Amino acid sequence: MKIKIEDTPNPNALKFIAEKPLKNGKETIDSKEEGLMVPMVAALFNIDGVIQLHFFQNALTVTKERNIGWEEIENKIEDTILSYIDIHDADFQIKPPEKELPPELKEIDDILARTIRPGLQMDGGDLKVISKEGKVITVSYEGACGTCPSSISGTLMAIQGILRDEYDPEVEVITDNNFV
Repeated sequence: MKIKIEDTPNPNALKFIAEKPLKNGKETIDSKEEGLMVPMVAALFNIDGVIQLHFFQNALTVTKERNIGWEEIENKIEDTILSYIDIHDADFQIKPPEKELPPELKEIDDILARTIRPGLQMDGGDLKVISKEGKVITVSYEGACGTCPSSISGTLMAIQGILRDEYDPEVEVITDNNFV
């Protein structure tokens, strides 16, 4: 088994691509405590500097602390994936399944699924539509997008532009992510 490693636009996130599914669906895990019941997840969080894991089908995006260099942990991550992959259950569930979106949010999510989500997923990230209050839509970035500097500017503006073209010309899009 071989793991392909790809850069993402976020310098603190790398995408590890396996030859078999790592997660049927997607899951973002923000702490070791969340993933203690999944051996691969627990082992990855044991690597100093790992702060988030985003599983999507056969890809795993690992986000690290800014002060840790990839040269210190990249091989450890790859070795950990390889050592657990044969016993790893791609159907693991950490967080409860997401509720079905209400029709208005589903319409927004469908537009984003068709237009922006594929690009985010290629870069090791994703997004969720959180809410709509009046003309303000709140989204949450996941994976590499969750701490990427371009998410707060260019990507958010692109999302807003798409939704203004296809949903409501007066809509404003904000994120609930805390960028540091």
